[in-house]
Amino acid sequence: MASEIKVEVIHKEIIKPSSPTPHHLKNTSLSVFDQITSEVYVPVLLFYPIISSDEVNNIDHHSLFAEKLNLLKISLSEILTHFYPWAGEFVYNSSISCNDRGAAFVEARVNCTITQILGQPDLGIQKQLVPNDIECRTKSGKGYLLLVQANFFECGGVAIGVSISHKIGDAYSLSKFINSWAAIALDSTATTDVLPPAQFGAAASLLPPLDFLNSPQPPVEFVHENCVTRTLVFDASNIAALKSKAASAAVPNPRRVEVVSALIWKCVMEASRSNLGFVRPSSWCQFVNMRKVLVQHSADDLLGNFFGHFVAKTEESEVDHDVQSLVAKMRKSFEELKVNFANGISGEDVLQLCKELGELIGKVDVNNYCSTSLCRFPFYKANFGWGKPSWMSMPAGAVEIKNIISLMDVRDGNGIQARLSLKAEDMAIVESNRELLTYASLNYEVRHKLIPKL
Repeated sequence: MASEIKVEVIHKEIIKPSSPTPHHLKNTSLSVFDQITSEVYVPVLLFYPIISSDEVNNIDHHSLFAEKLNLLKISLSEILTHFYPWAGEFVYNSSISCNDRGAAFVEARVNCTITQILGQPDLGIQKQLVPNDIECRTKSGKGYLLLVQANFFECGGVAIGVSISHKIGDAYSLSKFINSWAAIALDSTATTDVLPPAQFGAAASLLPPLDFLNSPQPPVEFVHENCVTRTLVFDASNIAALKSKAASAAVPNPRRVEVVSALIWKCVMEASRSNLGFVRPSSWCQFVNMRKVLVQHSADDLLGNFFGHFVAKTEESEVDHDVQSLVAKMRKSFEELKVNFANGISGEDVLQLCKELGELIGKVDVNNYCSTSLCRFPFYKANFGWGKPSWMSMPAGAVEIKNIISLMDVRDGNGIQARLSLKAEDMAIVESNRELLTYASLNYEVRHKLIPKL
């Protein structure tokens, strides 16, 4: 019988910027996007197996761990001088006090090899490999905006868990930070290449904070039901086949995220119909990087939060759906978003989008599915000196929230891994859907599918 996998926290400390933040940068204003963003943490987990399996038995693991740990801490301290707000303190919904408070850093040991984790990915174990914001708080209850956990495996491999307060950044900002940090770890003279291309606070110049949002807002409450989370992997060849199936006169060249999303949407709607015994209207809310929507190049490199969303809908009268029609609905909604905001977006626009989303989620007679995509964000380029990651994951929070879908690249940049959280009765039908399993793998082995042969 295999021994239980345990993640043991060895040490916790605070990493401060290597140089103090200048006085004129001591305060960074939030933008409207930051203000409306929930106070949740966004986790990312990157796995770095040992470089060569032939070397595993010949490595002094203690020295290897010490070397990697030292590299991570020194380079983190250096990059925090450039991402100085991330080492600061949240001033309720108006700004970040850039007081060099630091980032929480956790060192952990895992009593197995990294391939054991990747051979049978377990979301419960993954959650233990990213730092917990509550456990990283001070005795007074104050949290940190940036949390890092370095997990060392028996084989010499390492998994780096990074978690940021959503108040300071979205997926674009997080990928920019991780790659900048890795570039400094790889070459300490590379600071000219990793400096943020725009000053922090630039988003607030475009979309200034609104005073009425500074007062405490009611907390966002999610409906917690008996949910189950599964991960599906769509490889490049199956996505190519799905694209061919989804192509139509309306959308002759569908994108991979569109076709994967459409197939998932079709399958979850069929599961709902089967369990309810009738057709319920549904909506697919897709979050979008607004930097790619706005025509103005001044928004291209904004740090912080800069995301919007579009919503595609099906009606009760629409009984049967195919992937083609759902892709067409998604593309139409996305194109409408681009038309509306290509030339700019105002604070009032942001509030209206937020209001419409809240009203939609609040409807009990509609099945609402919310999807976020990290595809094309360059997490797989982050090389700290021991190669690029073989796998990345976004472990879910402590409580699963129903009808949430997260899409991420696989290592080759062409496949997609999708994480679904659904009601248990819906998931039971989805995970046995023959059409879905024609294109996706369930209960996959990352070791074989995603990691290059050593």
